[in-house]
Amino acid sequence: MGSRAGSQGLIELGERIRQRRQEKNISQETFAEKAGVSVNTVSRIEGGQTATSIEIFTKMVEVLDADANELLGRKRDVPYGKNPEETMVLRIRKLKPREQKIVIQTMTALMDGIEAGQ
Repeated sequence: MGSRAGSQGLIELGERIRQRRQEKNISQETFAEKAGVSVNTVSRIEGGQTATSIEIFTKMVEVLDADANELLGRKRDVPYGKNPEETMVLRIRKLKPREQKIVIQTMTALMDGIEAGQ
């Protein structure tokens, strides 16, 4: 059962890496080249078929411009901004472009309503 849980963790990690790579519109070939590994290695990591070293994982995080905790499936419990405004901006930046647009449109409508009431 321990190896099954470990395998599931590798599969989930691989899926998060693949999703981030695809969000960045990076092919497996380009990703492999930039990370300094073979395309086969990228395919096996994304498929959850193999673990990776810390060195390779770190390079993948850099290439993907990702948060290592997010790729590992960990959520941060503490705010990461110096103040609420900075925290909100950082959170928005982590969203997909489509989601960013929705948040910005919503915030604009709220601000317009507040300013109109002044």
